[in-house]
Amino acid sequence: MNPHPLARIAGAVLLAALVGAAAASAQTPENVALVINENSAASERIGEHYVAQRGLPAQNVIRIRTSEEDTIQREAYLASIEQPIAAALTRARAEDRVLYIVLTKGVPLRIVGTQGAEGTTASVDSELTLLYRKMTGHQVQVRGPVDNPYFLADRPVAEARPFTHRDHDIYLVSRLDAFTAEEAMALVDRGGRPSFDGQFVLDQRDALVNRTGEDWLAEGARRLADQGFGERVVLETTPQAARDVTPVIGYYGWGSADPRNRERTVRMGFVPGALATTFVSTSARTMREPPETWLPTDDWNNRARWHEGSPQSLVGDLIREGATGAAGYVSEPYLQGSIRPQVLFSAYVAGFNLVESFYLAMPSLGWQTVVIGDPLCTPFSRRPLARSEIEASVDTATQLPGYFAARRLASAMQALPGVPERALALAVRANGLITRGEPAAAVAALEQATELAPGVAAWHLTLGVLHDAAARYGDAVTSYRRALALEPESAVALNNLAYALAVHQDRADEALPLAEKAVSLVPRDPGVIDTLAWVHHLRGDDEEAARLIAQATKAAPRNAELRLHAAFIYAATGARAVADIELKEAVRLAPELLDRDDVRQLQNRLTP
Repeated sequence: MNPHPLARIAGAVLLAALVGAAAASAQTPENVALVINENSAASERIGEHYVAQRGLPAQNVIRIRTSEEDTIQREAYLASIEQPIAAALTRARAEDRVLYIVLTKGVPLRIVGTQGAEGTTASVDSELTLLYRKMTGHQVQVRGPVDNPYFLADRPVAEARPFTHRDHDIYLVSRLDAFTAEEAMALVDRGGRPSFDGQFVLDQRDALVNRTGEDWLAEGARRLADQGFGERVVLETTPQAARDVTPVIGYYGWGSADPRNRERTVRMGFVPGALATTFVSTSARTMREPPETWLPTDDWNNRARWHEGSPQSLVGDLIREGATGAAGYVSEPYLQGSIRPQVLFSAYVAGFNLVESFYLAMPSLGWQTVVIGDPLCTPFSRRPLARSEIEASVDTATQLPGYFAARRLASAMQALPGVPERALALAVRANGLITRGEPAAAVAALEQATELAPGVAAWHLTLGVLHDAAARYGDAVTSYRRALALEPESAVALNNLAYALAVHQDRADEALPLAEKAVSLVPRDPGVIDTLAWVHHLRGDDEEAARLIAQATKAAPRNAELRLHAAFIYAATGARAVADIELKEAVRLAPELLDRDDVRQLQNRLTP
């Protein structure tokens, strides 16, 4: 962690030169996907309140089950947050229609990773902005920030446009969050009745070697004046912190990075719809409420003054004070990665909604920023975009929304040059059909694709998996063999073919060298080790099977199928007590296993 605020970092930063105003349009609840964490009571309450207040369509509510902690490992983020959201959007064919993903309190804030300018730590929210790009098949870097294509940079606000997927391959992600669920719901209420009134407070500080942030604040004041809001701007240029201004619709300051601003409150009379943020590098590290006696500071040496990993001020206090929209950072974004005040407020008064305004002012994605607020909050404009301005017609070849389909197909053509476009379109269609739970149609599409382009191993492998799931084991074996003929070193094809031969065709001897080769290619993969163990078990070599299954369950202790295999194998060796432990753990992890006859029979055998 960098033990200094944003202002410490000296770097070249583009100054945006916004001139004039642009006509902007609001979006509707149809364009918002709300994410509720079913493991969080607060998330449920806030989500239900938002749906009721905004009239969100039921199909736009995405329910996930993930951690309630502030932090999450990247693998868990992918499995429990990103992938379920992607699947839900695909099932609803909402890839283009949904413009905004709104998270709720109880969804983790930060993905654990390395620190520094090329670090892998990121906010969950900022990482999710890149989901659309990933879904179209593009690789996205994990290290360091990714350029935000919606960032206005030095262009005038007159050139900015309402956000749609016609022009941009990202989602805009925000969250409804605060110290308490009640405060988050109050934020929702304020966003539903925003005010046009209020002053813009831009609070400079003193004694800075690098004055880039000060220049941004001054530029923000000038641009608001150019847009006709000069009389409503308070630019605090003295060393004293701005205080006791009311009413306020916009606030930007230095928070605890300012030695004269070491309070939890900025004492602003925020109106509904007000935006507020600071140049504080860890202000969104947590939404856990600090003790009443806690005060922010910038003294990193005194850990007694820290709250949740940092001594710095928190964006949650701005929400508690009445802000409707805010932004903060889960870790050091560096000054060049921070929200630009001169773009933020200029965009807001030009008619862009709360979330658009923050993202127009945000240079980087896949980075540290968290935006709090409702994309439907638009004090300065009310006209919604027409559906034709947001979505293109469904592409008949891929059966996907138009803009998304074009990007997905272009990505496939780049990845597989020389493959006929018709075959690629069928494969892309099959992928969507699988996600939407239509495996038979997916098989039909993939079979057509492989007839047109028989040389794509991944398509044969996918066909094998689909045949396996439908108990068409002979077809599965054929497809796996075709995949292996094209890619002999495919560990997945080797593993799947070995399992199908041993389990479904009683050909364990033929399966053994395939399973052994798969393990040699991926020696630490617990699923592949499990297959080799099971092949040995079916061949009657339970001692070797027991040795291997112990490795697999140690590597993946929460995999119910592996624990069940361990129970069968240990029972075969005569280790009944160990087998009983493994069986009970398997059933605890997956109670539905007791619906299987073989599992109940094993349970009866192990019962004294």
